This record gives sequence, structure tokens and C-alpha cells, in this order.
Amino acid sequence: MNIQEFRERVNVILYGSKDRVLLLLKRLNLLVSASALFVLAVYYGFPNESDTAAQLLGFVKFSFAFYVVHYVARILYDFQPREFIRKTWFEAVVMAILVIEGTSDLFTGELLIGRFTQSIGFDSISDFYTIFIQGYFFTIVATELLRGGRVLPRIRLNPAVIFIISFLGLISIGTVLLMLPEMTVQAGSMDFLDALFTSTSATCVTGLMVVDTVTFFSFKGQIVLLFLIQLGGLNLIAFGSFLVLASRFGLGVRQHDVIEDFVNRDSFNASSGLLGKVMIWCLAFEGLGALAMHLTWGDALSDLSTGKQWFYSIFHSISAFNNAGISLFTHGLANEQISHHYTLHWVITLLVFFGALGMVAIFDLFDVSRMRERMSQPWKHIGFATKIALYFSVGLVVFGAGAFWLLEQDGALSGMSPFGQLTTAVFQSATRTSGFNTVDIGGLGLPMLFLLLILMFIGSSSSSTGGGIKTSTLSIVMADVWRTVRNLDHVQLFKRTVPELLRSRAYSVLLFFLVGNTVAIFLLSITEDHILNMGDRDLMDLIFEEVSAFGTVGLSTGITSMLSPFGKIIIMLSMFIGRVGTLTVAYALGGRASQTHIKYPEGHTMVG
Repeated sequence: MNIQEFRERVNVILYGSKDRVLLLLKRLNLLVSASALFVLAVYYGFPNESDTAAQLLGFVKFSFAFYVVHYVARILYDFQPREFIRKTWFEAVVMAILVIEGTSDLFTGELLIGRFTQSIGFDSISDFYTIFIQGYFFTIVATELLRGGRVLPRIRLNPAVIFIISFLGLISIGTVLLMLPEMTVQAGSMDFLDALFTSTSATCVTGLMVVDTVTFFSFKGQIVLLFLIQLGGLNLIAFGSFLVLASRFGLGVRQHDVIEDFVNRDSFNASSGLLGKVMIWCLAFEGLGALAMHLTWGDALSDLSTGKQWFYSIFHSISAFNNAGISLFTHGLANEQISHHYTLHWVITLLVFFGALGMVAIFDLFDVSRMRERMSQPWKHIGFATKIALYFSVGLVVFGAGAFWLLEQDGALSGMSPFGQLTTAVFQSATRTSGFNTVDIGGLGLPMLFLLLILMFIGSSSSSTGGGIKTSTLSIVMADVWRTVRNLDHVQLFKRTVPELLRSRAYSVLLFFLVGNTVAIFLLSITEDHILNMGDRDLMDLIFEEVSAFGTVGLSTGITSMLSPFGKIIIMLSMFIGRVGTLTVAYALGGRASQTHIKYPEGHTMVG
């Protein structure tokens, strides 16, 4: 009897109990996962005595063993185990690591990851062991929750609602974690409103902070911020939920509208493994960025251990690529330690630029198969959406850098070398979507502040980690204005005709942003009168703060920590709406679309 026949007999014997056993294990898995996450929150969020810590860690080890048993059971009950392992390869890798680390801990009392970190110069492994454990749990729980048809209720929810709920859930979890005592350096816990504000800012990759990240948060708190930035920037939870919904109910036009800022229609339908592709490419950019930063620190972080230097590299790389703008330096990159570290500034500039360029454009530009196709078939060019993202992004950077260089010669750029002036001008123009700053934004002249307002309002490209109305909206509106001025029959852009639907959507986004910012600025002028009464502050500070929040940028003239509770709530709502997208909010509030074929007679009126 060969292996295949043996497998068939085993499957026949186990078939009768398959559904019952797997259902039980699935429910236990959710229970164990939820319990383990709670235990981890207690273990890392509160100070524990050695005995209590050992008991909590014991439950963590038990949960790891249960995950392995569950996965092995699923293999045994599957009729094609090799195909099952191939389809769940990522989960299989995680389980293999768990087995290896569990064996090492059982026989040697330490983890292999600990030996590795010590071998490359880390002084302590406890903090990195924390990352290791948390990464395991996030992977396992996310895999279980996003496995099609197992957890999400079988109801037809509006995709926009799922999108928004996923962000609200992530913000809520981040708020609770940031309020735990061990997340801050100071005694006690973080205030609820400040924790909510910080979690919203990190999840919406905005970067407006009411506290100093490096002096207020402990290493554990910084890790929480790092995860919030990564998940919020990539929309992994929302996008994963949408994939599950789309696979169950099919993919329609309305669903495409909801995820317009993440993928375009052609790329989404063409790639069933898009989520994994997005993760791999983003991690690749962030990994290369972290390596480049680590090589360029020089003496700037000489007082920190090797492990801390790597953590600073990873944190700033993720923050830059996701356009978050949160830094581990007091006063951001304007800190005197690195304010003239121009090589580092160029690394961050590139990360921010590619993060704001958008995944659709990155795939089109750098995907090996597409590059080969363009080389073998020279008549093929980059896509229409890629041209908009690339040309307008480069154009805005050049325009902003030139304006910064001209307007701030006697201001922020005074005393710098020519190379320093070039670097600073390009940096502040490129990071219009991220919130990083190498100069004091509050010290800029009024003309440059006004220009930054416009650049922040425009923001990044579609399918990117940045905010704003997006370069696609700007390009379509400009093309339509040009059509009107030249009295052309059609709106044309890069030798393509822009359909009416896209023009309508572009003007809707523009109007939502204008109205949203106007209403929020009006409310801030009422709630923040104490800031307006300061001698060195005026309405421009509030306008700048609001546009920065709504565009999920993070640049500030320095008034974020001065905001009143009502002011913080207004800014939080602006960050949230700006991140999930104005059209998404409108779809969520609009309910079901009623389609009719009735067409009323055309009306005419004077315009202008």
C-alpha cells in the first residue's frame, strides 16, 4: 500500500468527524486567540511580578501549541494536504517557526531569535522578543479572521461601512493599548482623549501629535504606534475585509467606487493575489529604506545601542513610506542631531515620494513582467493612471521645491550650503503628504505657508498611503477647465478622453474637501479662541492645522498640543474623514442606491 492509498483510507475513516471536529477547533481557536490577546495586553501593558509574568507567558506558550495542533488537524482532514499547505504557505511558515522556537525553548530554555539578536550586537532581547510574540499573534489572528467565510457574518453589508468600521476598530484598539501604564515613561496611564487623538493620528497616518513620541512613550508604546502606522497606512484590515466580501458576494461597480483610493478597476480584477502583492512590495520598500537609514546614521545615534539604531531605522522607514511623519526625535527631523543630516533626508524623501506615488503606479513602473513587456514591445507605455500619478507628483515636487528655494532664501534656508538648500527645498516639497519637517514650519513666511496649504490640499496619488484630494482629482479638474477655456468637445488628458463619471467624481471629491475644511475651520475659530488671542498666533495657524489634518499630512505650526478638547475632536474627525475618503463616507451615509431610467428635460442657466 503506497502513501496515496494510505491517505485515502485515513480520509475515509476521518470523514465522519471532519465537520464536527473542525468546527469545534475553529471556535476554540477564536476563543484562544481572544484570550491570548487579552493576556498579552496584561503582560505587556501592566507591571507584573515574576510569578504572574511566568503564568501569563505560560498561557502564551500554550496558545502557540494549540495553533500548531489546529493547523495539523486541518492538514489531516484535508483530502489534498500538499495543495492545502501550498495554499496556506504563509501560515505554514509561521507554524514551522512556532515549532522550531517551541522546541528550542523546551530543551534550551531560550529562543533562537534571542541567540540571533545577541549575535548581531543587540544588548537586550526582551524588547525584540515582545515584537516577536506580538507579530506572531497578529499574524495568526489576522489569518483566522480573514479566512473566507469563517468569521464575518453572512450578511450583505455596505463595503463602505466595513471599510469605516475596520478603521474605527483599529483606532479603538490602539486607544486602549496606548492607555495601558507600561506604554508611557511617566507614571500612570495616558489620558483617554490624548490616547484617542494619538491613535487616530497614527492609524490615519497623519502625524499630528499632542505629546513628544520619544520622551512620552516607552518602547512598548512606540511599538504600538508602529503597528498602527503600518496597518493604517496599508489599509490591510479594511482591504482584507473587502476581499472577503467581494469573494462571497461578487464584485460590482459600487464596490469599486469604495476602494478607488486603493486600487483601480483594471488592476483589482487582474490580480487575485493583490493583497499579498501589496504587502510584499511595501515591506520590500520599508526594508530597503531601513537598511539605507541604518547605513547613513553615522554619529547621529552613536549614544544608542545597535538594536536601538535598527529600531530607529525601521520606525522612520515605516513612518516615511506610509506618509505618517511621526518621528522618534524631539521636534521631528528638525532636531539638531539630524537637521543637517542631508543623506538621511534624501532617503526619507524617496520613501515618502514612492509611498505617495501609489501602489498601482509602483506595480506598473517596477513590476518585472511589465518592465520586460515594455522592453520587448517598445510601443507599449505606462498606464494612464500611472502617468497621472508620476508626472503630477514630480511636477508638484519640482514646483514646491522651486517656490521654497525662492521664498525662503532669507528665512529657513539662510546660512545653509547650496546642497543643503537644495535638499531642504526638495524635502519639504516632497514631504507635503507626510508631515516630516527639517525646518521650523511655524517660522516659515506667510507666502510659503500658503503654498504649503495648497500642496497639502492636493496631497498624494490614488492607491497611495497619503491623503488630500489626490493628483488624479487635480489632473481631471485641470483638464476639464482647459477644455472649457479652449471650447473643446471632450475632456482629454494624456491622449485619453476622461469619461463623465470620473469628472463627476473628481468634482465631488473637490467639493467635499472644500466644504469639510471650511466647516472645520469655522468650528475651530469658535473653540480655539484662546489660540487666536495669543500675540504670536492667528487664524492662519488654525487653517494650516485643519488642512494638514484633513489631508492626513501632519505638518503643524506648533499648536497641536494647545488644542482644546473640542478642538482635538474636530481635528480627529478631520483626520478620520480625510483618511477613509470623503466619497467612502458619503457612500456609507447614503444607503442603497436607487436606480431609475427617468430622464428629465434639460435645463439651462448662465454660469459665472
